Amino acid sequence: MASVKEVFICAAVFLVALVSHSEGIIGGKESTPHSRPYMASIQVPVGDKMRHECGGFVVADQWVMTAVHCMPNGPNGRKVVLGVHSLSEPEDTKQTFEIQELHNHPDFSSANYNNDIALIKLDRPISATEAVKPVQFLRAGGTNPSPDEDVEAAGWGSEDNLETRPDKLKEVVVQVVRPTRCSRSDYFGKKFTDNMMCAHKICPDPCDQPHPVEDSCDGDSGGPLLFNGTVVGITSNGGKKCGQVKKPGIYTIISHYTEWIDRTMGLPAAAAN
Repeated sequence: MASVKEVFICAAVFLVALVSHSEGIIGGKESTPHSRPYMASIQVPVGDKMRHECGGFVVADQWVMTAVHCMPNGPNGRKVVLGVHSLSEPEDTKQTFEIQELHNHPDFSSANYNNDIALIKLDRPISATEAVKPVQFLRAGGTNPSPDEDVEAAGWGSEDNLETRPDKLKEVVVQVVRPTRCSRSDYFGKKFTDNMMCAHKICPDPCDQPHPVEDSCDGDSGGPLLFNGTVVGITSNGGKKCGQVKKPGIYTIISHYTEWIDRTMGLPAAAAN
């Protein structure tokens, strides 16, 4: 007869095997290779190798946008890799850059992740290809998505709450949640500010999907949230666990920062995308 310890070990192995076959971010699916040529993988040195840590997206020929909480204390040897689909496979589309400048928003709050927006100046301009090119982002005066509208997130973040990470880029369609709901005390309370939107997708009951709640997760931070092909948000910080009904993903609203973006990138005040 198996001991309690043996039963526990078998159950744990089964659970890991079950969750590791997850299909996406939390849910979602693998992206078509290089269909999102603006995606950036921000990688940190671990020994003699580089490991994906956060996402980002190309907004100009030498600029990548991301989240402050990805690098609150500076680059510290991190690099930006563009043209990526598989993190591990050698792809001739990949372009690797040093971080020449990191501009974290000066009003970022580590207490509630307000103003979680950062700009990276690469050490040289990108070589524009079908696998590497900028994406438009929403500016002041533009229209942000309304509650219940579909938006898209993408990244190489965790597929589950056991930190299983995909090798290939994943994407997911989620829905914007009403701000009054996300500011409720049983959701995020006062942590949720006017500079944030929240989104996830709940499978209707009865649900026949492996993930009742689809969501972004750890490692997707800094990546884009898109509405009709334009980036409207930056993946910021949700709950301690992903895919929770009352802890949707939180995204920084980019259109609130047009003046700071233009000033940081040295663009004219009336610059267009």
